[in-house]
Amino acid sequence: MKIIELIRRVNLETGDKLIAHYEFFENLIKELNNRELPLEIINAINRDVEELNSFTGSNKDLLKGLRKKQAEILQLLEKELKLVRKNHYMTLWMSIGMAAFGLPMGAAFGLSLGNMAFIGVGLPLGIALGMAYGTTLDKKAREEGKQLDVEMTF
Repeated sequence: MKIIELIRRVNLETGDKLIAHYEFFENLIKELNNRELPLEIINAINRDVEELNSFTGSNKDLLKGLRKKQAEILQLLEKELKLVRKNHYMTLWMSIGMAAFGLPMGAAFGLSLGNMAFIGVGLPLGIALGMAYGTTLDKKAREEGKQLDVEMTF
């Protein structure tokens, strides 16, 4: 069984964010159709796509719905099948590194030097640590065949 295609609206503006989300969603569906997925996952994704295809609201509301469905599908794939998009772990661990490592290191620098203006020194270090670890996890996912060939660029 295949995942049904997302139907594009005819009244989309060129360069619109909505077009970027449509293209990402279409690429995601193509990538998922090339993989062997359990029937219950396919049915869940098809329900989401049918809901988007039958949507009759404004483009702004459609964009919100599209973003929500994309997030739900990506969460479902990660939770159930451990499938992630490109750079998923890097973006996740970059923010974790900044919050969990960067801020405490910056506070330690600031306290040890007696000037809390140095709190900002830890943030780039935390970002770098998080990106390095996330890149390692992305590489591992790619080697295991758990990485989808789609990337969010918006």
